[in-house]
Amino acid sequence: MRSPPVYPGVCPTADLGSKPVLDPPSRPARTPDADAAAISARSLRRVFKGGVEAVAAIDLTVDRGEIFGFLGPNGAGKTTTVRMLCTLLPPTSGSARVAGLDVAAAAAEVRRRIGVALQEIGLDPVQTGRELLELQCGLYGITGRRARSRAMELLELVGLTVAADRRTKTYSGGMKRRLDLATALVHAPEVLFLDEPTTGLDPASRMSIWEEVRRINAAGTTVFLTTQYLEEADQLCARLAIIDGGRIVAEGTPRQLKAEMGHDVVSVSLQGADVAATEAALRGLPGLQRTLAEPHALALYVEDGAGQVAEIVRRLDRERITVGAISVARPSLDDVFLRATGRRLEGRQEQAPTAEAAAG
Repeated sequence: MRSPPVYPGVCPTADLGSKPVLDPPSRPARTPDADAAAISARSLRRVFKGGVEAVAAIDLTVDRGEIFGFLGPNGAGKTTTVRMLCTLLPPTSGSARVAGLDVAAAAAEVRRRIGVALQEIGLDPVQTGRELLELQCGLYGITGRRARSRAMELLELVGLTVAADRRTKTYSGGMKRRLDLATALVHAPEVLFLDEPTTGLDPASRMSIWEEVRRINAAGTTVFLTTQYLEEADQLCARLAIIDGGRIVAEGTPRQLKAEMGHDVVSVSLQGADVAATEAALRGLPGLQRTLAEPHALALYVEDGAGQVAEIVRRLDRERITVGAISVARPSLDDVFLRATGRRLEGRQEQAPTAEAAAG
């Protein structure tokens, strides 16, 4: 039986010796300041070779016990931020504290208190799920009967008891994600980092991961979740931050962010119509607060969107501009992202499913 891979954001460092790190299923020891935030970052910045600024002096605060979402497209700086918070990557400047500890000055102590499931799933294909979890327990000094008991507990938690003795190479993508999540929970972490945990999964598997995340959080674990799925952030997160180009451009609860829009969103499908001419025809529309041009549509942020549709049609007809469908909707996180960044989130057509969609 092969040894399991070492997860650098999860496993204790070599200088910890054979001393057990934590004693699952007990909760980890609290920091001296029990009221401190689970995660805090101040002016956190990371610059790579060539002067590429991946994270640009961001400020973050994540309260204990919440699910916090970090929403953004590929390349926005999400994973770089997670790697700094997990002590895998040193900040260029600024500071961060996780579970009350400085990530630079107390990296080993931070790693004792966190669990990490990164985008890359590092499972040995010839091991069974049970073997992997028991050996992962051994990396924390949890052995023998305690390891077997803990592995079984985690297999039940993530719904893999039936497949416990199958080799992981036979697992589906969703099963591998759930097993990877279980390895991050071996030592009952105080803070759990999930870096795009549902990317590439089918709708049913995404829903399953959502339920596991909610269950883990309900047990008291703080969850820091990066995602590029708007629906996922809306469904799971008590609060979220939108990051774009290494900078946080919006932050708050999903409800607050949508309420701050303060208006309806009228989408006009251009279907070849000239963008500038269409904008000019609608300039001065009553209640119009902002217009954003997209490749094939025009988004109008306007008060009483439904009441303005007739006037929009009249103005376009007067200028002999032919457009496609005109639709009205209340603001969504997609609209919040559009307002904050000037564009829609990449791959929004691949949104994580609602419960109704998954059930169907």
